[in-house]
Amino acid sequence: MKWTKVLVLAMAFSTLGGSVLSAEASGQEPVKLIINGQEVKEGGYVIDGTTYVPIRDFNGLVSYDSSTGKVQFEQPNVHIFLFKGDTVFGNVNKGKLKFNVFSQIDSLTTDIVAVKIAITDPDGNVKDIQSQEITGKQKDNFWFRTNDFTYDFNKAGKYRVGFYIKETPTSSFKLISEKVITALDS
Repeated sequence: MKWTKVLVLAMAFSTLGGSVLSAEASGQEPVKLIINGQEVKEGGYVIDGTTYVPIRDFNGLVSYDSSTGKVQFEQPNVHIFLFKGDTVFGNVNKGKLKFNVFSQIDSLTTDIVAVKIAITDPDGNVKDIQSQEITGKQKDNFWFRTNDFTYDFNKAGKYRVGFYIKETPTSSFKLISEKVITALDS
């Protein structure tokens, strides 16, 4: 029962942005939420000793059924491998590099319509690498490999290769997993 309460409140804070409630007026203590080194804009709250955070900020698929009051969160296992030719790599030197991304996905129970890979540079600029529609019922276990592409790691820092899922034709892509590439000065 307590988890139901936590999930419903987390969903409500996620949907409403948490800004509707006044922390000072209701005895709630606002807290900063940092996920993988990035501060989440909406943060969270401590209410009666329990911390509530917006679930949509965690990499996964979130749905809310208002008729049942259920929040469903799913985060399939996604393993991302980076290949330069036949060689797996992680760190790179600054400059252009031709590579491809191989993703293995399992434990997916939700039907989806598309997947995509994108890369985010250290300044937060996102470049889509490749997307693909998923035909038929795609569940449990599948693989997705991009074509070779060339990317310019033009500055030192951390680049994030993200795997995204689109649940319906009208929904947006949702980040599920990331792999970090560190670009080093030569």
